[in-house]
Amino acid sequence: MSPRWTTAVLDPAQPGGWAVARCAQGFLFDANGVLFPRDWLKRQDLAVLAEHGIGHFDGEPVFLLELRGHEEVPGCQWQGLRAFMMEGDFDTYKLLAYAAQIGTWAREHRFCGSCGQAMTQIHWERAMYCEGCDLRSYPRISPSMIVLITRGDQILLARSPRFVTGVYSTLAGFAEPGESAEDCVQREVMEEVQLRVRNIRYLGSQCWPFPHSMMLGFHAEYESGDIVPQADEIEDAQWFSIHDLPPLPASRSIARYLIDHYVAEQLGLPEPVLPG
Repeated sequence: MSPRWTTAVLDPAQPGGWAVARCAQGFLFDANGVLFPRDWLKRQDLAVLAEHGIGHFDGEPVFLLELRGHEEVPGCQWQGLRAFMMEGDFDTYKLLAYAAQIGTWAREHRFCGSCGQAMTQIHWERAMYCEGCDLRSYPRISPSMIVLITRGDQILLARSPRFVTGVYSTLAGFAEPGESAEDCVQREVMEEVQLRVRNIRYLGSQCWPFPHSMMLGFHAEYESGDIVPQADEIEDAQWFSIHDLPPLPASRSIARYLIDHYVAEQLGLPEPVLPG
């Protein structure tokens, strides 16, 4: 079966298609969802900062209207990307996740980082161009690791002060320049909880559009050390029995997949599927 959502570089000069509208408050939606007839949406007199052709949904072209700010549209509401991730159709979420990353990248590259001149959007590839420097800027992806550490039938879970109250999750962090993914796992675990790990095993990846991360998921076994949470980063970290787990991350997240994968492995349950 062909995927409902596929990315593509579309020229905004072409007519028709669907459109999504985005501002700092999230995406516009109504009773029919987030996809609006493009011509209708552009007649709503919105303050459009930029327009991007981003792909096809069910074979139809889709464009992103990146707005300068929040605006009221009759019969419509605004909702943040995280809310779309937690509920509704996952194909629609993937469309919005891509739109959010393209909109953020283009907004942050309106001016050349080398000379400061205004950049222009190239319509035949996903790039912003500075004529003065002959410089092309492409969307960036920041690799980060996320790891579940286990010790027999126990798993290490931690809380960040930014988490929803009561929720515990796996450890995660961004890779540094010149660092392998495995090096990143070992460094982040040492920094965040002062533990050493071994037998690092890659399990899968997930695009994390807040705003432009590629989460590389790993499982690692505890080797040595006592938990010492990193000040200002880790509010609490504990070993939990797989039979008595605290509130966990959303089911569509790679963090939850890593946890569910190990629990299923230990209990002889069917292996979960990583959303993607």
